[in-house]
Amino acid sequence: MEEYIQIILQKTASWLPRLGSATFILLFFWLLIKFIAGLIMGLVTRLELDQNLSMLFVRSARVGLWTLGLITMFGTLGVDITALVAGLGLTGFALGFALKDTISNMLSGVLILLYRPFRIGDQLKLSSYEGKVVSIDLRYTIIINEEQKILIPNSKLFTEPLIVQA
Repeated sequence: MEEYIQIILQKTASWLPRLGSATFILLFFWLLIKFIAGLIMGLVTRLELDQNLSMLFVRSARVGLWTLGLITMFGTLGVDITALVAGLGLTGFALGFALKDTISNMLSGVLILLYRPFRIGDQLKLSSYEGKVVSIDLRYTIIINEEQKILIPNSKLFTEPLIVQA
């Protein structure tokens, strides 16, 4: 019985520095994420960008940094991370392919919110749709006319001719 206790104590002693390092890595990345999020929010406020963009940038930074932090932590613990990184790459590729239309709309929304080719209150005409812009978000631009509310996917605003009347 004492042999088992001795083995457990030896294993615990060999793992304690790794667990301490892994905890330090997670704490470091948590603080880094807080700092970067504050930096992004300050920059977005200074540049007077849309609130949707700031949240997108902060969330993207958080996901990217947490992923990097977890991979670093697992590497410190001795886990072979090559398969994990390869799996993340394949997952990212599959998700990108499956969500290409959604991603296209979102990236178009980011470009619209950054470059502001039209603003809320402008009159838009796109193919057979016409109306006043009442909302612009990352996926849709909402226009309204006398009869209806129309949600136009943002990618259409980049692929089809658009008439803007201020």
